[in-house]
Amino acid sequence: MDASAELDEPIPYMARTRAYYGALGYPPYRWAHSGDVPFASLGKALGESCIALVTTAAPYRPDKGDQGPGAPYNGAAKFFSVYSASADGSPDLRIAHIAYDRDHTRADDPGSYFPLAALKAAAAAGRIGRVAARFHGLPTNRSQRTTIAVDAPELLARIRADGADAAILVANCPVCHQSLALAARALEAAGIATVLMGCAKDVVEHCGVPRFLFSDFPLGNAAGRPHDPASQEATLHLALALLESAVAARTTVQSPSSGAPIRPGRRITRASLGSRPRRSRAAARSSRARSTGRGPGAARPDRQPPDDRLHPDGTVVPVRSGPVRQRPPPMPSRPSHPFAKSPITVPRTRTGPSDARATRRCRWR
Repeated sequence: MDASAELDEPIPYMARTRAYYGALGYPPYRWAHSGDVPFASLGKALGESCIALVTTAAPYRPDKGDQGPGAPYNGAAKFFSVYSASADGSPDLRIAHIAYDRDHTRADDPGSYFPLAALKAAAAAGRIGRVAARFHGLPTNRSQRTTIAVDAPELLARIRADGADAAILVANCPVCHQSLALAARALEAAGIATVLMGCAKDVVEHCGVPRFLFSDFPLGNAAGRPHDPASQEATLHLALALLESAVAARTTVQSPSSGAPIRPGRRITRASLGSRPRRSRAAARSSRARSTGRGPGAARPDRQPPDDRLHPDGTVVPVRSGPVRQRPPPMPSRPSHPFAKSPITVPRTRTGPSDARATRRCRWR
């Protein structure tokens, strides 16, 4: 395959999550999937429609730790039930509580993950009838049962109470995409047209949604490039066009926009572009030593012999050689919430996959 064509392939978040947790001995997480997808047509002209906005971003709470641009994962800032807030003004929403691509974006421009300003501009220009009086937050939850039985019905009730004719849902992390996809299905089944904006194509299409606008940007930029109002406006207009033009379920449109590095001077390598997992020079030397039996890193009697595990999805997961260590027993009960530990650490219970390691292979092009 041509190298440029390979780089054009969407990031395989599901496969990378399985590979990471498979190497740790966890069973594969079952991502949501359904063959039948509900579909609701927009009941009136877009220029007369009331549009609701749904996000997985969280309201800023100063007492919950660092939530600023580029902040590390902060589970304390998570929310666990549907919330609603006034769409007036400029709400302060952050995404430090989820696993977006911190290597290639800083979440310092809310317009790239919460397109309320662009939606208001569309209303002022007559592209839509009006913006719903409230926007709504949907919690990210790996429990599909909770999303389907608790969160989606609550979201539907609130959107109906606002008199909205359609909804735009904007995803951030991989599990955000799944949660919002399930919510979109529930809204469509109730007659409310939806369009989901996101960057994790495999997660959304595996679940199955009526309309999906795919932007091949780093996670956390589903609404357009940061600090680029033109990109954010164009991305929203693509979503609105898809909302009114789709004639059948599982309609996916890919944004023609391409990314650009947002950190001046940052070196973009093949590894950082996501074409293959990163491997340091030291790891490469150690791998050669193990294969030849010579040099630093070669197998020794007092060290665990190297092994390569072939994961069921076809991914070869290298197991690093080193002193034999006993894994601590699992905790007797699951954490108080799915992201109780930082997503860049090894989970201590079998609660299913986090999505942190998958986010590190995103790219700007």
